[in-house]
Amino acid sequence: MENYYTPSALLLPLAALSLASCGNQKKEETRQPNIIFMMTDDHTTQAMSCYGGNLIQTPNMDRIANEGIRFDNCYAVNALSGPSRACILTGKFSHENGFTDNASTFNGDQQTFPKLLQQAGYQTAIIGKWHLISEPQGFDHWSILSGQHEQGDYYDPDFWENGKHIVEKGYATDIITDKAIEFLEGRDKNKPFCMMYHQKAPHRNWMPAPRHLGIFNNTTFPEPANLFDDYEGRGRAAREQDMSIEHTLTNDWDLKLLTREEMLKDTTNRLYSVYKRMPIEVQDKWDSVYAGRIAEYRKGDLKGKSLISWKYQQYMRDYLATVLAVDENIGRLLNYLEKIGELDNTIIVYTSDQGFFLGEHGWFDKRFMYEECQRMPLIIRYPKAIKAGSTSNAISMNVDFAPTFLDFAGIEIPSDIQGASLKPILVNEGKTPADWRKAAYYHYYEYPAEHSVKRHYGIRTQDFKLIHFYNDIDEWEMYDIKADPREMNNVFGKPEYAEKQKELMQLLQETQKQYKDTDPDEKEKVLFKGDRRLMKNRYGVP
Repeated sequence: MENYYTPSALLLPLAALSLASCGNQKKEETRQPNIIFMMTDDHTTQAMSCYGGNLIQTPNMDRIANEGIRFDNCYAVNALSGPSRACILTGKFSHENGFTDNASTFNGDQQTFPKLLQQAGYQTAIIGKWHLISEPQGFDHWSILSGQHEQGDYYDPDFWENGKHIVEKGYATDIITDKAIEFLEGRDKNKPFCMMYHQKAPHRNWMPAPRHLGIFNNTTFPEPANLFDDYEGRGRAAREQDMSIEHTLTNDWDLKLLTREEMLKDTTNRLYSVYKRMPIEVQDKWDSVYAGRIAEYRKGDLKGKSLISWKYQQYMRDYLATVLAVDENIGRLLNYLEKIGELDNTIIVYTSDQGFFLGEHGWFDKRFMYEECQRMPLIIRYPKAIKAGSTSNAISMNVDFAPTFLDFAGIEIPSDIQGASLKPILVNEGKTPADWRKAAYYHYYEYPAEHSVKRHYGIRTQDFKLIHFYNDIDEWEMYDIKADPREMNNVFGKPEYAEKQKELMQLLQETQKQYKDTDPDEKEKVLFKGDRRLMKNRYGVP
């Protein structure tokens, strides 16, 4: 922006200039920070180079971490898309905000942090994936993905924008960033802003941008050490899930082992429903990229562990290629903020709605309280308060995000918010306050349903994890995280852990009391009652 000076301004007395300078400095010091909350769907720390992942390079995510702070122990309190989003908005656990599972509908009338920021003078927006099956409230502008029950489409996606249905041409990850920049361009420059910037990627079925199709076709990714886990020593929950690479990944939807001719013979196929959204030139590239995969599979010589390994490689090639566009678009947004002079005035958060299995235990997806999906990425950049290159092992949860934003904005945190502000950690180079919590709490409800993960709850401390699976079973698991970071050896009931088990059981009860989860086994009130996803969504878009 150019600076313009009038002759009278140049002739101001020195004292007046000094007063003006002091006034501007005071205004700058008291300015409320802008907030950009970047969230992806199903992105996990294993696929981020700033977390030491060896699968892919994520330079723009790394920039946020390198110029800010990386949290190493941030946890979802319910590792599922809609519930995680509701917890983030409200700062409350699922049993308190009412959105326990993806069959729920979010009560938009309740208190959320965007509403509180809006009331305090912030200009607010939500752009991208919403997935709460109710119209957004507390936003001056909203544009949310509406296809596939609000999961959204990768190509030519449908949006529900400020009450109107529109279809955009292009690739979703790029379009969502275009819309974010458009909002920032047209905002009221006299107000601070809070924008929730939510990508669909890298959600299943992992469709890369046209420029990244086939980019990893010749790459062989390292396999996790427990890809062939046999679940010895663990109970029914691990054995009865339906999220294995071996059995659950589908040949058409997930592995994309259908030619165009085969899809045209059965246009009801789910893969065709998204394939047909592509421009013809992208379809042509898609066909070329996946032809080799289809031919290799149809040779018919893949069996047993060899077939699992082969499926794992195809899964990684698509999942990680989908992440590339996410990282590129984070770079676009950071560069735009830098160009307009707002980068250092903005709290920039990058996270995902939860983590994800990338072959660990032989699985994809999330839902379990195991480390790969309970643990969330959390990196934050705000140089006015955060020392570059900081890290923290403080136990944090996604219910902490809302009070953190309110705290930085100078807004009183309502007493019914259950999370805690991370500001004392952020301004102290990541150090954990002496009176900080000892455990993260977790409660998953959605069973029986997709992927067949049993209902369960538990706590995660710095060194241990205690889990109770309930509903149709009654089984406990306990893990010594330091000795067994892959969570392969259930030590619940082992004599050498008796004292630690007693300590954790007591801490679990105290934590449930603190967070008002007074009926954890749902003996009085069943909180999951069926699967809405079998019906058409409210937009009439299948």
